[in-house]
Amino acid sequence: MNQIGLSFALASCLLIQAISSDRVQAAAAPDRVRVGLSSFTPINAALWIAEDKGIFRKYGIESEVVLIGGASAGGVSSLIAGDVQFLGGGGGGVISANLSGADVIMIGAIVNKGVQRVVARSDIKRPEDLRGKKIGITRLGAASHLVLLIMLRQWNMTTNDLQMLQVGSSPAMMAALEKGGIDAAVLTEPTFFFADDQGYRTLADLADMDIFYLHSMIDTTRSYLRAHRDVALRFMKGYVEAIAYFKKNRKESIDVLARKLRTAPAQTKYLERSHTLYTSGYFENAPYVSLKGVTTLLDFYGRDNPRAKTANPQSFFDNSLVKELDDSGFIKKLYE
Repeated sequence: MNQIGLSFALASCLLIQAISSDRVQAAAAPDRVRVGLSSFTPINAALWIAEDKGIFRKYGIESEVVLIGGASAGGVSSLIAGDVQFLGGGGGGVISANLSGADVIMIGAIVNKGVQRVVARSDIKRPEDLRGKKIGITRLGAASHLVLLIMLRQWNMTTNDLQMLQVGSSPAMMAALEKGGIDAAVLTEPTFFFADDQGYRTLADLADMDIFYLHSMIDTTRSYLRAHRDVALRFMKGYVEAIAYFKKNRKESIDVLARKLRTAPAQTKYLERSHTLYTSGYFENAPYVSLKGVTTLLDFYGRDNPRAKTANPQSFFDNSLVKELDDSGFIKKLYE
């Protein structure tokens, strides 16, 4: 081979190596996703752990978990706009958006059952004593709002029987209770543990009522799931592994929650009680979206929205990612 041929062959080899190197680097590059949160509570533990402990990165996901204002409705809006690819939020927001034609769907469940409590001043002994009183919720359209509406129907009351105030987070509602700005509130954990210790009365505990209403889900859009199913599957792998981590590593998980929630050391005991609550059966190994939860909400919405009466419950969620991981034995191995 002459000098020109040798030089050409060498250049070709170098070019092939460079292309191969670029392909390897491209294959190794993680997929970036933004995950929105509609609330700032311990219920987000698995998402925070998956990011904090590098579990998402293990499956090629570079995550950014961010808080989105506007409760579930605001989170769904961000999802539709493409500002986030996944959302941890109440199922009610997804169902409402779907009934209006939005391209959003639930693909996993954080908690299918309700964990909130309706807490009131100690002198308010019965639900009917709430008539004319001020009750705090986080925001209209949020899970706390939906819980209150469900409870009012069970108590044969309407929103006209009381004053509903948008106060903000559970800690903000607790502060309003202590200052006398409201008479009762729909609280989530760990705040209702604090309320118990302060002598406030629990008028309704959803944990005792077996109400399935899709407390917090993993959501995305149908178009994103079709175009990026592999990313979504790897995201779900990271999520279910983080659930297992939460259940098996109590101290480390509570440490993550304390950092994310900026919890004072004296208040850590409430995070410990939250961990006990969620590991008692709320965080399921295989986080399927509950069909019963969907039908519960459709029945509720159907009283005011004709579309909810004729909607197919199966169209609001897609459990295929969780089922694939479940059928493959991936989830079972996490607990062996």
